Amino acid sequence: MSEDATLARLRWQCRRGMAELDALLLNFVDRHYPELDAGRLRDLERLLKTPDPMLLEYLMGRMVPADPALAALARQIREAM
Repeated sequence: MSEDATLARLRWQCRRGMAELDALLLNFVDRHYPELDAGRLRDLERLLKTPDPMLLEYLMGRMVPADPALAALARQIREAM
């Protein structure tokens, strides 16, 4: 898959229908996509599979994912605002 197609797919997955999530996720992808390595992209794809209510809790810092890689990514997304 081309880089443009991957970015477009990620941007689509970031559109959650919850304004807070959309803002956090799209901002992060738009600003940091070029610097994400393959491992971090896989982590982002895994994080985006999280149900919206739990994902919001992670990104607001009210809950922490059990997976250390996802916890670090949630913190990075939160700090990117």
